[in-house]
This record gives sequence, structure tokens and C-alpha cells, in this order.
Amino acid sequence: MAYMSEEGYKKLLAELKELETVERPKISAAIAEARDKGDLSENAEYDAAKEAQGMLEMKINKLKMVIGDAKIIDESKLKTDSVQILNKVELKNVKNGMKMTYTIVSESEANLKEGKISVNTPIAQGLLGKKVGDVAEIKVPQGMINLEVVNISF
Repeated sequence: MAYMSEEGYKKLLAELKELETVERPKISAAIAEARDKGDLSENAEYDAAKEAQGMLEMKINKLKMVIGDAKIIDESKLKTDSVQILNKVELKNVKNGMKMTYTIVSESEANLKEGKISVNTPIAQGLLGKKVGDVAEIKVPQGMINLEVVNISF
């Protein structure tokens, strides 16, 4: 089961619709065009179009599985007394004083450029359940880091 916000769920539905209604017909047209060019055994365009079709169908099926397993979180029931999914968490690295802010989201909504980290990452796992003022000792590839929870919000 994949927990996600309603916004994330709607984005996935829009992406699925785009793939099925725009991208799929484009690839079908490319396959038909390549097929019209003759001998399929030596037709690189045909092979490339068939491979692209396979990749697209795989992506569509994966999206359908994620959407089928999705559980939309009722944001009105979220609390900020401890860190949980969809919370925005302000952190301070205890060692160097550097501050950072992350929003903990589902795997499919993660986007580091937007400050959204997956609930499955080591940092998010170490923060879940922590309260303001708690220090989480988290194992990351570079070693252990201590992050203090400064604030929890939406």
C-alpha cells in the first residue's frame, strides 16, 4: 500500500491519462510508419518503435499498480505533535548547525528539488515518531548524523 496526498494521487492519474491518450497513439503511429517501410527483419526503426512501446506499456502498468495500491491520506486528520507522513519537518544538524526542511511524502511523490523526501529514506525513517526537540541519530552512507527536530508543520 502506498500512502499519498490527494495532490500526488491526481498527478499520477494525469500522468497515466497522458501516457494512454497521447504517448500510446504516437508509438502506434511510429510502428505503423516503420512497418510500411518494408522488410521488418532489417528495419531498425521498427525495432526501436517496438522497444519504445514495450517501455511505455511497462510504465503504464507500473503506474496502474501504484494507483491501485494508493491510499489517500486525509490531511485534516494529520497532527504535528510528532513526525509523520506529509509533515514538513525543520531540522538542524547538531554537528554543524546547518538547517534544512523536508516534507515527508510517499515514494511516488518524492522530489528532492522540491524538498520532498520519500518516507522510505533513512532520514525519514529515523525521523518518524520524533517530537520537536528530539534528536534523531540516523545512519546515512557517509556515516551517522544527528538531526534535531526544530519544527513540525504541514
